[in-house]
Amino acid sequence: MDSDDLQVFQNELICCICVNYFIDPVTIDCGHSFCRPCLCLCSEEGRAPMRCPSCRKISEKPNFNTNVVLKKLSSLARQTRPQNINSSDNICVLHEETKELFCEADKRLLCGPCSESPEHMAHSHSPIGWAAEECREKLIKEMDYLWEINQETRNNLNQETRTFHSLKDYVSVRKRIITIQYQKMPIFLDEEEQRHLQALEREAEELFQQLQDSQVRMTQHLERMKDMYRELWETCHVPDVELLQDVRNVSARTDLAQMQKPQPVNPELTSWCITGVLDMLNNFRVDSALSTEMIPCYISLSEDVRYVIFGDDHLSAPTDPQGVDSFAVWGAQAFTSGKHYWEVDVTLSSNWILGVCQDSRTADANFVIDSDERFFLISSKRSNHYSLSTNSPPLIQYVQRPLGQVGVFLDYDNGSVSFFDVSKGSLIYGFPPSSFSSPLRPFFCFGCT
Repeated sequence: MDSDDLQVFQNELICCICVNYFIDPVTIDCGHSFCRPCLCLCSEEGRAPMRCPSCRKISEKPNFNTNVVLKKLSSLARQTRPQNINSSDNICVLHEETKELFCEADKRLLCGPCSESPEHMAHSHSPIGWAAEECREKLIKEMDYLWEINQETRNNLNQETRTFHSLKDYVSVRKRIITIQYQKMPIFLDEEEQRHLQALEREAEELFQQLQDSQVRMTQHLERMKDMYRELWETCHVPDVELLQDVRNVSARTDLAQMQKPQPVNPELTSWCITGVLDMLNNFRVDSALSTEMIPCYISLSEDVRYVIFGDDHLSAPTDPQGVDSFAVWGAQAFTSGKHYWEVDVTLSSNWILGVCQDSRTADANFVIDSDERFFLISSKRSNHYSLSTNSPPLIQYVQRPLGQVGVFLDYDNGSVSFFDVSKGSLIYGFPPSSFSSPLRPFFCFGCT
C-alpha cells in the first residue's frame, strides 16, 4: 500500500466530530460512525430526537454497540502514528537511549537497559503505544461511569422538578382540606387553625426552597460532570507520554464526582395535632367495625394500575405486585346514613389499603381501587421507600406515614371520609365532600410483612 492509499485508509478511521482517530467507535442507523463520547456530547446538547451529525437523519435507537473492527483499526493507526514527544524528556539520562517502554508497576517510562535493571526486572513492561491504548480503555470505562452519573443526576433533576410542582399543588389541596376540617370545629379553634395554616405555609416554603436548592445543585453537578467528561475526552487525545503520566489522577477525579453527587430531597410536612379532634370523633365510635373473617387476596399498587384480586389464584394478577401474601377484611355492617368512626392498627404491615367502599363482598369480585365510591388511604413500599397516597384521583400524601392506629371517620350525610393519625391526633387526609348513592362498608386490606 503506497503512502497515498495509506493516507486515504487512515482518514476513514478519523471521527468527523473530534477529527481524531476513533475512540470507542459506534455506527448508528444511517451507517455513519463516530466516537461514542462525541455522540454522547452531541446528543446531550441537542437532546431528543438524536440526529446524525453528518447527514442529519433521525436515529431511532438510543444506544449502540461498539464497532469492534473500527476500534481495532483505529488502535493500530494510533500506535503507528508519529509521536510528538519532547526529545529531551524521552531520553534516558543514565543510558542515553530513547524511553520506549512503560513500567506497569511504577507507572514510569523506561529505556531498554533500565527495564532490565534489578529495580525493574521483575515488573511488567509494555511498549508505549500498547500501554497508552490500555490506558485509553480505562479512561473510556471512567467516562461511561461518569455518563451514568450524569444521566442519573438528570433523571433525579427531572423528578425533583415534578415533585416541586406536585408538592405545590398538594399544599393548595391540603390548605383546603385543613380549612374544611376546622370549619367543623367550634369557633374558639379559629386561632389554632390560623397557627396551623401559618405553620404549614412556613414549612412548605422551607421545603420549596430545599427543592429549588436541590435543583440548582443538580444542575451545577450536571455541568461539572459534563466538564469532567470533556476533560477526560480531551485527555484521550494527548500524546501517549503525557497520557500515561496523568493516569493516576483519573480514578481520583471520578471518585470525587461520585462523592459530590447530590441526593434528591424527600419532602415531608408535619402533621399538627388538632385539639380535641379524637374526643369529638370518639362520640361516633363503632365497636368491631371490621369483621373477623379474612379473605386471601393479591394487591397490585403500580403507578398506573391499582387492583385487589381475591382468592388464591394469582395467574391473572397484574405485574409489579406490592403484596402476594395479603388478606382483605370487610366491615361487619354497611352504613347508609349518620356519622361513624373506627380505628385500625397498621403496625405490622407496610402495604395496606384502608377506607370505605360500596357494599360488595363477593370473594371472587376483583375490583380496581380508583373507581366510584371507593375512598382509600394507601400505604406502599417499593425499594425500601414508603409512600402514602389516596385514590380518586390518585394523590401523594406528603406527610409522615402512620405507624400505629389509623382512625377512619365516615360522615355519610355530608358525604365526607377522613383519616387521622391516632398517635398524633392529627389529620392525614379528608376527601372533598360528595354525595353518596349506595351503602358504604369499611374495608381493610393488608400485606404480611
